[in-house]
Amino acid sequence: MATAPLDARQEELRRRYLAHLEVPGALAKAGPPDHLTASALVLDPSGSSTLLVLHRRGGFWVQPGGHLEASDASTRDAALRELVEETGVPATLGDVSEVPADLDHHELPPAFGRCRSHLDVAHLVVLDPTSALAVSDESDDVAWWPLDALPDGAGGGPAVVPDLPARLRRAAAALAG
Repeated sequence: MATAPLDARQEELRRRYLAHLEVPGALAKAGPPDHLTASALVLDPSGSSTLLVLHRRGGFWVQPGGHLEASDASTRDAALRELVEETGVPATLGDVSEVPADLDHHELPPAFGRCRSHLDVAHLVVLDPTSALAVSDESDDVAWWPLDALPDGAGGGPAVVPDLPARLRRAAAALAG
């Protein structure tokens, strides 16, 4: 599975992440207010649809992902664990890109408590969109969405997080090769 080379912005984020890892307790939820997370940018084989979860606490559509746990050997393992926990899809490590597909640092609303921002390491995952889905206790819904018709909040419904469409387009471009 191909991934795009890092551009200048991604390289700067990579350096920031490495510096963060030098902070004592950097990987602990009880550590600094900036938390390293892992997520799965899930696409169908054509790269035209994505699997998203409606985050219960945040009230927005986002890719599956979350905090690293002590049992995670890598961000790739954490992305797979979070994907399976949050969507119920029968994914395996072989479905997850070895190299991160995207890095993103985003601030969080006060509803997230002590955690003020996420330093997210996203891995590309390609799955069959007909796989059975299950909503976790962290989400209100899980669904496939066409990349050209992501939820935008029209009519008062929840929207996708603002930075996600560009991240998904980069992942789709990497998938296309």
